Amino acid sequence: MEWSESQSAPRARVLAVANQKGGVGKTTTAINLATALAACEKRVLIVDMDPQGNASTGLGLETRHRSENIYPVLVQDLRAIEAVVQSDVPGMDVIPSSVDLSGAELELIALERREYRLADALAPLLERYDYVLIDCPPALGLLTLNALVAADAVLVPLQAEFYALQGLTHLLDTLERVKRALNPRLTIQGIVLTMYDRRNNLSDMVAADVRAHLGAKVYETVIPRNVRVSEAPSHGKPVLLYDMRCAGSQAYIHLAGEILRREQDTATRAAALAS
Repeated sequence: MEWSESQSAPRARVLAVANQKGGVGKTTTAINLATALAACEKRVLIVDMDPQGNASTGLGLETRHRSENIYPVLVQDLRAIEAVVQSDVPGMDVIPSSVDLSGAELELIALERREYRLADALAPLLERYDYVLIDCPPALGLLTLNALVAADAVLVPLQAEFYALQGLTHLLDTLERVKRALNPRLTIQGIVLTMYDRRNNLSDMVAADVRAHLGAKVYETVIPRNVRVSEAPSHGKPVLLYDMRCAGSQAYIHLAGEILRREQDTATRAAALAS
């Protein structure tokens, strides 16, 4: 956990879960990692920035319960606290998405501080949570840009497939540009390999290639292909609630533990440098 500039109160660590490519397990990672962090007694907020609203659906939030959502927060100055919905996961809240968000890209263009709308909106909430996870849309438009400007770090789900590194290179270039121009504190929290099939030699080859290029940025934990993970969203539940013992659930629990250890190591190093 990071501290606010005043050092007077704990401040949420804001992680954007992002990949410009769809179908890589981005939303699945966001909701299940958030659930695992909540199970570790962390206070967690998920912000669903994807117009498809899959994170909201995957957490069982029916459309009729999304009248207050991230759209009016971004474009109509609704206070973010008014859009927060309590999930069925103890310790985890959600700011849901809405179909209206699909038009927000155009509306944001005309607004002041268009890249900072989400950061400004979330600022009053950061002392309420330990972690804020932002589920980004699968595109590098203004919605994702708002998430990257609001974030302390980016977590990248990467499907273990042939073109994985090619797409990742483009994303890393974008993150570097955002860091230089808009958010100098932005870092890469880590890269998690998803949809990993140990029976397939290609998954092992991709993993070896990614680790060779990015080293310690790649988590040791990999998320396997798992039927129970695929089934869970249709029941409106994270897989950790749907089937705690399946391989996918166990992988996300291990990922949460790895992230918390990295966070602690980072905090310890920062404290040592400051002393």
